Amino acid sequence: MLNKKEQRLRRSRQTRLRIAQQRVARLTVFRSNLHIYANVISEDGTRVLASASTVEKEVREQLGGKGKGGNVAAAQIVGKRIAEKAKAVGIEKVAFDRSGFAYHGRVKALAEAAREGGLKF
Repeated sequence: MLNKKEQRLRRSRQTRLRIAQQRVARLTVFRSNLHIYANVISEDGTRVLASASTVEKEVREQLGGKGKGGNVAAAQIVGKRIAEKAKAVGIEKVAFDRSGFAYHGRVKALAEAAREGGLKF
């Protein structure tokens, strides 16, 4: 019997294999109860090219304090930041890797904000 985390990791494995075949940078998302993290990882999966999260000082200041990183507003800010940072290193097209999380709520908000910021996926 798999626990909740193992089920999510199992779901994410299939997505990662499919993205690896596409030979394109991937935008990965990790969501914890308090924070949300986004990384753009190179085509070969060896380097993090850009990252953004609610742990960053500037984002925390925008959100106004402690414990505000686990909501949709925070995810939207992180989505915009990751799009800006990816474009700064010359990446426009990515594959969205939701890491086995449902495309709903914070994950969806981050994805839509990244699209608005100019990332294509």
